[in-house]
Amino acid sequence: MRDLEVPLRFHPLGRTVHVLPGTRLSEAAAIAGLPLEMPCGGEGTCGKCRVVMRPAPEPTPAEARLLSPDELARGVRLACQHVAENELDVEVPRSSLAGHECRILAGSHTEVPEPTDPPVRKVFVQLPPPHRGDDVADLARLQRAVGPLEADLDLLRQLPARLRQCQFRGTAVVEASRLLDFEPGDTRAHGCALAVDLGTTTLVAALVELATGDQRAVTSRLNPQTTCGDDVLSRILYAQRPGGLHELQQRIASAVDEMIGELAENAGIRREAIYTVAVSGNTTMQQLFCGVDPQCLGQVPFVPATSDAIQAPAATVGLHIHPRGRVYVLPVIGGFVGGDTVAGILSTRLTASPRPALLVDIGTNGEIVVWTGQRLLAASTAAGPAFEGARISQGMRASVGAIEKVVLRDGDLHLNVIGNAPPVGLCGSALIDAAAELLRAGVLTPEGRLLTNDQLPVHTPEPLRRRLLADNGKPAVVLA
Repeated sequence: MRDLEVPLRFHPLGRTVHVLPGTRLSEAAAIAGLPLEMPCGGEGTCGKCRVVMRPAPEPTPAEARLLSPDELARGVRLACQHVAENELDVEVPRSSLAGHECRILAGSHTEVPEPTDPPVRKVFVQLPPPHRGDDVADLARLQRAVGPLEADLDLLRQLPARLRQCQFRGTAVVEASRLLDFEPGDTRAHGCALAVDLGTTTLVAALVELATGDQRAVTSRLNPQTTCGDDVLSRILYAQRPGGLHELQQRIASAVDEMIGELAENAGIRREAIYTVAVSGNTTMQQLFCGVDPQCLGQVPFVPATSDAIQAPAATVGLHIHPRGRVYVLPVIGGFVGGDTVAGILSTRLTASPRPALLVDIGTNGEIVVWTGQRLLAASTAAGPAFEGARISQGMRASVGAIEKVVLRDGDLHLNVIGNAPPVGLCGSALIDAAAELLRAGVLTPEGRLLTNDQLPVHTPEPLRRRLLADNGKPAVVLA
């Protein structure tokens, strides 16, 4: 049973997502790339996930308790308390976004946050021009205002003319102590960085403002290396073929470079306005991106080429951004626990938790990190086969025909199928959804055992009962 999707428009970013009726608004916001602050886990007790809904539904008892009469009149509601039923406009205030507290305000009279430690900084300077009593070198003159700097030969050739053309008034673009550029005028408000997630199956890239940390644009696509092997081990083997490593590196670099062009066009900026690219992925993906032979990762004891971060000119890996732009590949923990896990630990502030905490990254390559309160423990496994085929009789990748969403509503299971096509299997997200909804309905026990029809609770709805049958003597659920 398939339903038509409901369009939800999220403002002020203007993102539209289409979700299945019955999808919780907080989940739809996450799909739109707007994860909300929900310390209570969506139980409606903290009041942090405030949004403005137009049209606004009737307030729930939790909203009547947590929101003021003025807020209720303005259409403020809690995203965890409502589900998508019809077309809707939703305004998400910055204060409701998850992680907003870790940003530092630029001043007490502005609500615009800025990164705590941007990789590239812009310093506007007005330098005194040289005269007979002050004949210090041009780079040294700039260093007096900015601090220690290094400039490559190409930029050093251009610096004297640039300083004089702009009358020694301009913006120094600096990465660590490296001078990337000197731009005429005050360009501190302009400039971007790129964050790239190198997934074994999918690629995601986000364009971020250096000055504010705000996301300008995001894009994703299938990893073109999948035609060379679905998992990391098959790609390690492929890299051992003549020309295989070069082909894999070219495929991933070309895809990321195309994404850079797409993001720049969508944001209305030039590629040259992107100064740095941060890249994270599992250990194999990072080495393939850099063109480093991953052969030793395919043999016990699975040793990476380096566990340190890799920094290099972006052009050396095939990315076209600012001519002196740099790429930063995150450090790895060990084995297949790579930079994406490091990024997850940092972005979730896992070690800031006063209690034990768990980070789970379910992807083609899956990782689990445990914070004990004193130290971190990490492990990795091939999760993709488990969720996309192996030991799942109807499993498949998230492509056209895959069931991607399962919602229990009105006593029955409702499905969303990628491409609005006839269902041919289910991908990992639907498998998790189905397990969660069956657990909520009492059809699946907390131990993971699927009940038979005669074991079901008496209150189990009849439409849900009809979905249970025996398959080769074992209990099964018919989704479609």
